[in-house]
Amino acid sequence: MSIDATTSGQDGARSAAAISLSRPVIIACAAVVILLYGILFEDFLAQQWRFAIALPSDWGHTLIIPFVSAYFVWLNRKELTALQPFVPSWWGLAPISLGVGWYSLCVFGPKPLFHHNVMSVGILLTVAGSAWLLFGSAAMRWLTFPILYWWVFGQTLSEVVMNRVTFQLQDISAIGAQFLLTAVGNDVDRSGNTLVVWSDGVPHPLNVAEACSGMRMLVAFLALGVFLARTNLTGVWSRVILTLAGLPVALGVNVLRIATTGVFAMFDQNFADGEFHELIGFVWLLPGLFIYMGVLWIVRNFFVRATGAGDAL
Repeated sequence: MSIDATTSGQDGARSAAAISLSRPVIIACAAVVILLYGILFEDFLAQQWRFAIALPSDWGHTLIIPFVSAYFVWLNRKELTALQPFVPSWWGLAPISLGVGWYSLCVFGPKPLFHHNVMSVGILLTVAGSAWLLFGSAAMRWLTFPILYWWVFGQTLSEVVMNRVTFQLQDISAIGAQFLLTAVGNDVDRSGNTLVVWSDGVPHPLNVAEACSGMRMLVAFLALGVFLARTNLTGVWSRVILTLAGLPVALGVNVLRIATTGVFAMFDQNFADGEFHELIGFVWLLPGLFIYMGVLWIVRNFFVRATGAGDAL
């Protein structure tokens, strides 16, 4: 009888700790949490907004990523609903405390720590800890991926990080743009990452570094690839292939972007930089999307079917 009483007591404690939330309550709580996050992480969010608005062709996608992450959560709504009533986990307080502390140190501490990507680590810990605290350990199975997706693709990479990995991409983009411009009948010289397009004996220099190395576009297409793989494929290897396809697609689109800029530069050198240069990059994102959708169609209809609908991947 003592065992039954103990078990009954444990079940009662678990029921008392459980939280069953209706949709209006969830929306209201989410609004309050988002407001608190906006106040607490104002420095990071303001910087991210400025980056995305100033360079829409490079970082404009970061404004969409939070909504994509929310869509991933919505896709798992049945699984999350089945877990109700949620059992909060007090273990979530640990990452929350660590995250808020780290972010505060970045803002008020030594100047080198006031870095966009370094600050984001504190936000990741706080968001993940909040989800763990409110919804419990079982729900984190369905919430971890959306949170990580937002953190990886929802922030601007610093120039220091970019410069360390973009040198080779600049060379590839420059060589590809030279080949494409030459193939359509232009006289093009290349010196390192600088192209010189000749028109009626007049040189029109084009710096590939300024025209974008392709790394920023690569990040955007990797984000797109992960989204398409997660929502359209089930096999592990088919998802990996589609995601990695973002590399050649991004490089190809970037070559087209640079070549287009080079053609316009022959008419007016101002087209090679400034707002028009950003517009060209933004316009090429849409054809790039269709190209990537074509890659998805190939993976789904040839690779997946050839390997048994991807179940073994």
